[in-house]
Amino acid sequence: QVQLVESGGGLVQAGASLQLSCGTSGIIFRNFAMAWYRQASGKQRELVAGITSGGSTNYADSVKGRFTISRDNAKNTVYLQMNSLKSEDTAVYSCNARYERDWGRILDYWGQGTQVTVSS
Repeated sequence: QVQLVESGGGLVQAGASLQLSCGTSGIIFRNFAMAWYRQASGKQRELVAGITSGGSTNYADSVKGRFTISRDNAKNTVYLQMNSLKSEDTAVYSCNARYERDWGRILDYWGQGTQVTVSS
């Protein structure tokens, strides 16, 4: 059974930092691209940061310079370090694992999400 479990969310003041973690099981972690998405109340889900199986990263413009995504293949875990948090970062943050097979099949898994609330 595939499981992705996020942790590390909470309530913080603007300017503070948080680190989110997503532990995985049931997948060959090193083969998957990992990503963090977020969805604010009443808004569409958006990609925050992604990291490929090879370690290449990309970020939403709104978080560049403030957030850092990383992965630890030995622990089957992906992290999102969030610094200089703003009220606009308030959302449910979800972990995604994606593997595009060489013959075209896509494996795509999601965690349950963790709430991040930033007070101004």
